[in-house]
Amino acid sequence: MSVDTAPRRTSRGPVLRTERALAPDLTRGAMLLIIALANVAGVVFAGEPGLDATPTGIDRGLNFLLFELVHARGYPVFAVMFGYGLVQLARRQDASGATPRQVRSVLLRRNLWLVAFGFAHAALLYYGDFLGAYGIVGVAMTLLLLRRGEKVHRIVLVLWAVMAVEVLILGALVASGIAASGGSAPLPAGHVDSLAAPDYLASVVHRLGEWPMHTLTVVPFIVIAWLGMWAARRRVLEDLARHRTLLARTAVLGLGVAVAGGLPAGLLSAGWLPVDKPTAGLILTLHGASGMFAGPGYVAVFGLIALRVGRPGPVVGALAALGQRSLSGYLFQSVAWLLLLAPFTLALGQRLGDPTVSGVLIAVTIWLVSVLVARLLDKRGQAGPAETVLRRLAYGRRT
Repeated sequence: MSVDTAPRRTSRGPVLRTERALAPDLTRGAMLLIIALANVAGVVFAGEPGLDATPTGIDRGLNFLLFELVHARGYPVFAVMFGYGLVQLARRQDASGATPRQVRSVLLRRNLWLVAFGFAHAALLYYGDFLGAYGIVGVAMTLLLLRRGEKVHRIVLVLWAVMAVEVLILGALVASGIAASGGSAPLPAGHVDSLAAPDYLASVVHRLGEWPMHTLTVVPFIVIAWLGMWAARRRVLEDLARHRTLLARTAVLGLGVAVAGGLPAGLLSAGWLPVDKPTAGLILTLHGASGMFAGPGYVAVFGLIALRVGRPGPVVGALAALGQRSLSGYLFQSVAWLLLLAPFTLALGQRLGDPTVSGVLIAVTIWLVSVLVARLLDKRGQAGPAETVLRRLAYGRRT
């Protein structure tokens, strides 16, 4: 009678600290500030995008900077990093000896739990949730893209080239509209009922209706996440020195397109560009389309910073610590917005005077607090609370 002594192939638990690359964590930690600034503006003005439609004084400059560097320019970074992380996770599972079926099971379970996290986040805290969309995109990418060959993954480069052409066409239309029109139309902004609700129960009811539509509108960022998957297959952020030229070109081109495409919206939001209503709508469309290019642009910038830093000091180490706990940092922000800014809680955005200025100060403060807390957790070797829960659900007791 023979005994099978071959080791049983099994999936492994989450990433270890010694396996982490600096660039992805630094990117996530730093860019949570951009997410905070964008979301605070929306909460304070109960709109999407959030802005003061009649700015004066310093608010003009703040509006300009927010539309150039923040609005619609933060979430594409996390979409790129989501696709990148999906490949990293699968690669570690493969290296542990897990079968393709086991790897797929871990990824599907993790992403389905992300959908559940997103629903809870939206219902309890903030309508503008991205976790549910991440989970849906993660399921689709696991089933349709993860194990595909190089020819399939090159399609994403073609898609990005097409999007670049679309941005150029939109830019030409906007330039033509600006040259031919005058007027006093504001930048279009939609009202968000849950952010203006008079009490918590009413805000929950509104969010339950807003979350499905918001999630459907952001699911198409799978094209952005796919670019992250393409980069991860080449280990761009693990082998920074080898990809220095690619990173430099991506930083210049990506942020160049985002800044140039955001310029009309920045000028209009500041009250420095007179246009008619149709042109204002085109300007907002250009702003959103060009914002996608900030994703790879910002990622490349922080990749170059990580390459230059080499061994992280206190500041970079603290940002990376938050990046390792980005899910907790993101949810912490939503808790803060509810407690500090909602009309039925402290409503500090309105009580402290200028809503734009107070919103920016609150966003920076909450982000700094999250950086400090992440650093303390890092020194103790503890994961963030949200990461701990998600890992337990995705991997089981082995975490």
